[in-house]
Amino acid sequence: MTDLAVPARRSAGEPKTLMSGIAFGESPRWHDGRLWFSDWMAHEVIAVDLEGRSEVIAKVDALPFSIDWLPDGPMLVTAGTLVLRLEPGGSLATHADLGALAEHGLNEIVVDGRGNTYVNAVGFDLMSGDEFAPGIVALLGRDGSAREVADGVAFPNGMAVTPDGSTLIVADSYGKELTAFDIAPDGGLSNRRVWADLVDGVPDGICIDSEGAVWYGDVPNRRCVRVREGGDVLQTIELDRGCFACMLGGPDGRTLFMMVQEWGGPDGMHDDRRTGRVLTIEAAAPHAGRP
Repeated sequence: MTDLAVPARRSAGEPKTLMSGIAFGESPRWHDGRLWFSDWMAHEVIAVDLEGRSEVIAKVDALPFSIDWLPDGPMLVTAGTLVLRLEPGGSLATHADLGALAEHGLNEIVVDGRGNTYVNAVGFDLMSGDEFAPGIVALLGRDGSAREVADGVAFPNGMAVTPDGSTLIVADSYGKELTAFDIAPDGGLSNRRVWADLVDGVPDGICIDSEGAVWYGDVPNRRCVRVREGGDVLQTIELDRGCFACMLGGPDGRTLFMMVQEWGGPDGMHDDRRTGRVLTIEAAAPHAGRP
């Protein structure tokens, strides 16, 4: 945190429900005029428009999984240790196998403007109650090569690339911070630093806005929070259930989409009550960066 105290602004108005009945929503992305997201427990990639009309885009036999797009168009999906690619006919093909780098499976994915694909992975099997081990960030290059580019991230979660392509920001849920890395011309990462110490915040999915602030979803604290570099809290949206991820989108980029879900821990993930929702609210600044 910086020494300068900035009053945290509460949200103007109440969030609206765009879609409900979701089994377990994650990894929201605004793409081609719709919000796309992963429904983990339904094993589906879903797209929903601003009128609430939804479509199942793909079926994914994995948990968890995350989505993003290459600059030339194909959607990529993390699935176990694989990165899959959505083919024109709607099938999923293997794009890369990162099993040698991510024994316990991949988590989040983000593609920068040059086609470098960053994926992260936790270092232990959370669902099986394994002993903790820190995770990594891996780079899948444009040439198909794969290598580890960062390690020692306690629990790597959401990731975002700044608009100029110079910085990767990683949400470290267990570290309660946003961690930043400089992106080298070859996609490598360096100059690791704390972008924001969140104190009691537990960041999950994240996105960047045009003022350089980051929104992060927070599950245990049931909120979505906007912070600037250094950790000053600019806005907090209090919610009645955990916020797993957020994304800015809409025609002007000012709609904040929040993936929310009642959360009872890993043992409750197979709860069939479908408490997941997509909530929306107008944001202070439009979307920037990737995803």
